[in-house]
Amino acid sequence: MGKIRENLRELNGCGLPAALEVMGERWSFMILRASFNGLHHFEEFLNELGIARNILSNRLAKLVEHGILKREPCADDRRKIEYRLTEKGFDLLPAMIALRQWGHKYGGEFEENPVLVDERDRLPIGPISIIAHDGRILTGADLHLVHPEDLGLRADGTRATPARKPDLKVVAS
Repeated sequence: MGKIRENLRELNGCGLPAALEVMGERWSFMILRASFNGLHHFEEFLNELGIARNILSNRLAKLVEHGILKREPCADDRRKIEYRLTEKGFDLLPAMIALRQWGHKYGGEFEENPVLVDERDRLPIGPISIIAHDGRILTGADLHLVHPEDLGLRADGTRATPARKPDLKVVAS
């Protein structure tokens, strides 16, 4: 990825260690997956995931603390609590899908059931990709690290400007 390397000892200069600090273990991902599948209540998570009560309580608290889930009273019974995905939680959807696709590709022989599809035509979604500022799909060979002051500076010394500003937000319904 070029001549520049990330400082691999520095944990504050990269988003990956920060993400792993919050999501870096199995149960956090399984709770998030269950949330994307419409689960909202402690007992639902407990029954569907087969997780120990204390572990579930700890992981839910951590996800709430980091703003991925929010706790709110149920509309029909204010004594009960629901856990709902926040915008920050919904922004994890592409990462979750990428991990799911990777697991299907390299995790062993199994049939995807149910299949994740596009709502409009009900056909399977394509692979999660790395997209350039102009919409091109990139491979690892296309990636290069540069210092912030060198953004857009090409190898020949000319400077590029983005063709369009990427809008990578997931719209939650």
